[in-house]
Amino acid sequence: MEQPAWLCAETDDADGTRALAGAMAPHLGHGDVLVLTGDLGAGKTCFTQGLGAALGVADRITSPTFTIVSEHEGRLPLHHLDVYRIDDPDDTIDLDLPELLETGVTVVEWGERIDPVLPASRATVELRFDDGDRHPDSRQIRIGLHGPEWLARRAALARVLEPWAVPC
Repeated sequence: MEQPAWLCAETDDADGTRALAGAMAPHLGHGDVLVLTGDLGAGKTCFTQGLGAALGVADRITSPTFTIVSEHEGRLPLHHLDVYRIDDPDDTIDLDLPELLETGVTVVEWGERIDPVLPASRATVELRFDDGDRHPDSRQIRIGLHGPEWLARRAALARVLEPWAVPC
């Protein structure tokens, strides 16, 4: 896969992570895939909650660790996958990924575990605990844009993420 274009941000807490994700939602459409990676407990589900709220999802979003896939209705369908328990990308056959990826927005927590079966065009969202002394709950968030569909949105995404932007 070619090198992505990166946008970098920091949030102070879970609410900030939700707000950042919500700011991205108006720029998402059918077939978009976001692959969430990073530290355990760093906010992957919080990110999905913020995205879902901005997409008009009314039901509660929790991590589908044991069910693997949760589907939510909103302005766009939101397919929320947690593939932490999948050891081999071939084990995703039963998930019917091609059909899921056709409509709505698909968010894949721990997506690096099934990287070979995910589309090349996607956004990778890396969430990490901030090692600095800025704030005890702060997170560093790097968003990698892969593919022409995502690169075409880079400027618009940079504008909406400006409140949280930091140099990469």
